[in-house]
Amino acid sequence: MEQGYPELDPIQQNYRAAVDAWVAAIRHEESLASVDHSVAQVDQWENAAFQQHDAGEKARAAKAEYEAALRAKFFNI
Repeated sequence: MEQGYPELDPIQQNYRAAVDAWVAAIRHEESLASVDHSVAQVDQWENAAFQQHDAGEKARAAKAEYEAALRAKFFNI
């Protein structure tokens, strides 16, 4: 992170945390794809897919917030 724009740091950190959570959700979903072929396991896998989708939405929203803050700071838009 560049020094001199401390107001952007928390927004960037929020984005990075959201992406990290999304990656963890993807890995969790993937780990469930290689287990038993039981109905219960399929249900857990599908639930993990929903969680991964929600985490992705949060990461995209955090990215949009960060991009907007960068545009406002550097381009006054």
